Amino acid sequence: METLILDGKQIAEEMRAEMTAEVKRLKAEHGLVPGLAVVLVGENPASISYVTAKQKAAEEMGIHSEEHRRSADFAEEELLKLVDQLNNDPKIHGILVQLPLPKHIDETKVLYKIDPDKDVDGFHPVNLGKLMIGEPAFLPCTPHGVQQILVRSGFNPDGKHVVIVGRSNIVGKPVANILLQKKPGANATVTICHTGTKDLAQYTCQADILIVAAGRPNTVNGDMVREGVVVIDVGVNRIEDASRPRGFRLVGDVDFESVKPKARAITPVPGGVGPMTITMLLYNTIESAKMRLSA
Repeated sequence: METLILDGKQIAEEMRAEMTAEVKRLKAEHGLVPGLAVVLVGENPASISYVTAKQKAAEEMGIHSEEHRRSADFAEEELLKLVDQLNNDPKIHGILVQLPLPKHIDETKVLYKIDPDKDVDGFHPVNLGKLMIGEPAFLPCTPHGVQQILVRSGFNPDGKHVVIVGRSNIVGKPVANILLQKKPGANATVTICHTGTKDLAQYTCQADILIVAAGRPNTVNGDMVREGVVVIDVGVNRIEDASRPRGFRLVGDVDFESVKPKARAITPVPGGVGPMTITMLLYNTIESAKMRLSA
């Protein structure tokens, strides 16, 4: 059995082509341009790189994109005022405050300040609550990207046993809630494992679909999966590697080389889930703009 490598980059490109066409339609039929505002406080190199990629992707799709960059000593009160201004700006349909924020700023307070109807990251408790009870809501980007990879690759979770390793608010809990729903592309039986789980392999070996978001390299190896499993590796870890120009390489939470021979399909790191995250953020921005039409 040849293992299928699930190419997140290719799936992201397919979705972006569909979304670009939708943006053109909104402009032509309604004179509506979806708008995204990104707020960046401080000089975190990873955040700057990520924000730049978001800006570039938005512009390529024809989405109006604004960047609000502030110094690391920007006051919390001023940041809350800025979020309020963006909440009230009719050109802006999505607001993203890039994390992490400097330590003097309460991240929770800032995220809760974002209008839930513009919360395109999907982390406001209103949207997370709607997700849990099955109401329409912005889905968190990485978990939604995981679902899209599965469905668009022909591995519909419907009726499958999905085992998730990791219980973070960013990936583990929301992806479990997404795949539990009695909806298309979901309707799975879901087991969540975590650092307190005894005998992790007992559960991972039962998975039809295994999603690993533990934040630790080599959490799952080939002895911990059954033949024919579909593996989604959400982890991104830097490992020192003197042979690489940058002195490190990126690996996931799954030991790719030992798991791949047993898997029916597996995402690589990098190039698997990562490219989907920005795509789903822009998807939510377009959906937010469309909500204005029906309001």
